[in-house]
Amino acid sequence: MNRLLSLILLLYIPALLDFSCRSLHSPDSGPYLTVTRVVDGDTFWADDGSPEGLKIRLIGLDAPETHKSVRKEAGYYGMESKDYLKALLSGKKVRLEYDVVKYDRYNRTLAYVFLEDGTFVNAELIKGGYAMVYTVPPNVKYTDEFLRLQRKARRQKKGMWEKEGRKTVKSEQ
Repeated sequence: MNRLLSLILLLYIPALLDFSCRSLHSPDSGPYLTVTRVVDGDTFWADDGSPEGLKIRLIGLDAPETHKSVRKEAGYYGMESKDYLKALLSGKKVRLEYDVVKYDRYNRTLAYVFLEDGTFVNAELIKGGYAMVYTVPPNVKYTDEFLRLQRKARRQKKGMWEKEGRKTVKSEQ
């Protein structure tokens, strides 16, 4: 029995160690979904095999609104944010990474999103000034990284931070 256990451990432990040591940003951690439509700067649809597809809301950020609605005004830099996300995702495949809470009150799937080349989409939007940090606990996995990227984008006056004096640009908390 001890020989059998030793053999099992010799065969499986290296494989388990390899799996556990892979980077969270690994581009080959599949499965990948094809993006079908970008709604705005923080929401898009992907083909998950269901008739309607999967509506995905990026975790950890908030992009300005693109249109005026009953509850919100159109935001400064809203269309630029949407256009940037569309350019980044259109026709591409993405991998979703989840945090503690997987759905919001609108039944959108909450996710951190990665392109096949490993690009961290959520971080790219913040880094370019196309979105600002918006953390809703308990989904806080990358908050420190996002805050660092936002501070840098503000210092460099990227994207929405270029004209920070405008009323519609919220200040960092």
